[in-house]
Amino acid sequence: MVTPGDSVQTRILLVCMGNICRSPMAHGMVRHRLRELRWQERVAVDSAGTHGYHAGSAPDERAQAATARRGIDISDLRARAVAAEDFTRFDLILAMDEDNLASLREAAAVEHRQKIHLFMEYAAGDAGRSVPDPYYGGPIGFERVLDMVEEATEGLLQRLQAGFDER
Repeated sequence: MVTPGDSVQTRILLVCMGNICRSPMAHGMVRHRLRELRWQERVAVDSAGTHGYHAGSAPDERAQAATARRGIDISDLRARAVAAEDFTRFDLILAMDEDNLASLREAAAVEHRQKIHLFMEYAAGDAGRSVPDPYYGGPIGFERVLDMVEEATEGLLQRLQAGFDER
């Protein structure tokens, strides 16, 4: 979890509806790549849901299985709802779909809305596309979501690298 007193340069919050499928998968993927790049001191990542009905729950077992097949462990993550202070604490708030994007923008004060975007805006060729909710589907849906998350993660990291190079 990102804390107010940390010294990272960029703070990212990944958001879906319940914070048990898409956003923890994205959280795990981004965290994994940050560790590979040794950017933990530069970038902090967290995830949350626009609804808090799964608060305190571990990610869906199918999400954990899909990420584990790619060497990513998300079993330590716990669902939480987006909090009012998240809009000031995070530099970038990335929604998995249009509905959550709209919910976030509605909840945010005007001065924080510019930091709220779709996660897939960072994917090559998929700008503006939503990450579908795999909750009511089978394992193939979770793999598809993870493919999308991986593509968006790489684009996000490239954009962050460009920003670091400018500093």
